[in-house]
Amino acid sequence: MAPIQYPNGKKPSSALSSPASKNKVSYGNRGMTLEEDLNKSNEFYLERGIAVIHKKPTPVQIVNVEYPKRSAAVIKEAYFKLASTTDYNGIYRGKYIDFEAKETKNKTSFPLRNFHEHQIRHMEAILAHGGIAFIILRFSTLNEIYLLDAGHLIPYWNDQTNGRKSIPKKEIESLGHPISSGFLPRIDYLKIIDKMYFHDED
Repeated sequence: MAPIQYPNGKKPSSALSSPASKNKVSYGNRGMTLEEDLNKSNEFYLERGIAVIHKKPTPVQIVNVEYPKRSAAVIKEAYFKLASTTDYNGIYRGKYIDFEAKETKNKTSFPLRNFHEHQIRHMEAILAHGGIAFIILRFSTLNEIYLLDAGHLIPYWNDQTNGRKSIPKKEIESLGHPISSGFLPRIDYLKIIDKMYFHDED
């Protein structure tokens, strides 16, 4: 298959990027990326009937296909479209769930450049319609993960006009919720959702 053409000549940071371009993250001695850990966690939730949450596929536009055999098609040219919304969505306890997952090597803050305007507006719309929208942030060099409600992210994004370019880690610690790592599931973020939105206690 011919090489995929990327928008602006740059590869997106998505699951369709070359495996060699992914940075391995040392996490629980597994070297798993945040996306891989979340995918495994969602599989756990699905298999046990807890929730139905999936990663949205990266949109790909196919522009040239050849059929050397009747039973096989060969994609000769394709390119990644820009992602339209966030990484994950689904349903849990009768509520629509929608969230974005991001990692950073920064130890003191989370850069807002990791997000896009259309993602912020999408999460804003989810909240307006009564859904649950949030972000899961991993400080990869510290092996720390936090869940931050989209209602806290949006003001930081809108405040960039005043020169703010990141969310200080101390404020993420104050406004967000730490997620401890485990085995099954690897990242039990629904335990945090239970406390935040359904007021469950341990």
